[in-house]
Amino acid sequence: MGRIVLDKVKKIFGDITVIPPLDLEINDGEFVVFVGPSGCGKSTLLRLIAGLEDITSGHVEIDGVNATDVPPAKRRLAMVFQSYALYPHMSVRKNIAFPLRMAGLEKAEQDRKVEAAASVLNLTDYLDRRPGQLSGGQRQRVAIGRAIVREPAAFLFDEPLSNLDAALRGNMRLEITELHQTLKTTMVYVTHDQVEAMTMADKIVVLNEGRIEQVGSPLDLYRHPANLFVAGFIGSPRMNLIEGAEATRRDAATIGVRPEHMTLSTEAGDWTGTVGVAEHLGSDTFVHVQLDDVGPVTARASGEISLGHGDRVHLTPDPAQIYRFDAAGSAL
Repeated sequence: MGRIVLDKVKKIFGDITVIPPLDLEINDGEFVVFVGPSGCGKSTLLRLIAGLEDITSGHVEIDGVNATDVPPAKRRLAMVFQSYALYPHMSVRKNIAFPLRMAGLEKAEQDRKVEAAASVLNLTDYLDRRPGQLSGGQRQRVAIGRAIVREPAAFLFDEPLSNLDAALRGNMRLEITELHQTLKTTMVYVTHDQVEAMTMADKIVVLNEGRIEQVGSPLDLYRHPANLFVAGFIGSPRMNLIEGAEATRRDAATIGVRPEHMTLSTEAGDWTGTVGVAEHLGSDTFVHVQLDDVGPVTARASGEISLGHGDRVHLTPDPAQIYRFDAAGSAL
């Protein structure tokens, strides 16, 4: 079991409230991602769950038990950090087995658990190597293996892929998601990368200055953002947010249109503008346009489109996909 409940959890550093009182439920077996910009409090919140930071007020429950004053080592949680924190002089086998040796397990039981974890993580052929002989992705898998053998109630990941290059990040996203499907264990994952959040999570928690802006499935947040912050953060490229006459005409302070919800034409359309940069990515082209009397927007077009700097174009938003927000930034 790995149900985690935060009840009015608050964290103050000196005179600064980093986490205002918040409530959150993480159900057993869920893959929950904390996402938000740098400094939004997501890593601090993870450390409060782990017990690595003291809670100023409120409490944390793990499987129905108040764990607020329980030491980190006894919370049955396994944390995987941004840095691999492996022992360079030890083999992969010994690195993975380290927490088991510290717990005093018999050698045969250590070997059984290590070999089972290595099999799940495709590390069996590397057990006798040292970390320096592995790629970054393999080293991160060793760190995850060290967590798996502890058989925790939940895994806590603190930006585990940020040290990897783009290709490895993509591979490791898939591997961690597959691992969750295999283990069926609760996972709480921190990232500033909303692409990671969208592709990995069962449930996303969007944080801003320590506050929870919205909680929901990736598609819920994409289709029904609660406010301007979530609308601008979830989605790649980000939603176009337009103020002024175009918004007022639709009885809103701000309107939002996603790049994929606009039709681009060289002949006619609702809005007219000048192409700045066209990013050709193969299957897609992201066209950055300075619209007359509206401002800069990004449109998603076919990868075959032929446009360049200075070209005049027309854009038409899908009326059914225009988001409206009031003066306070809340969705209408």
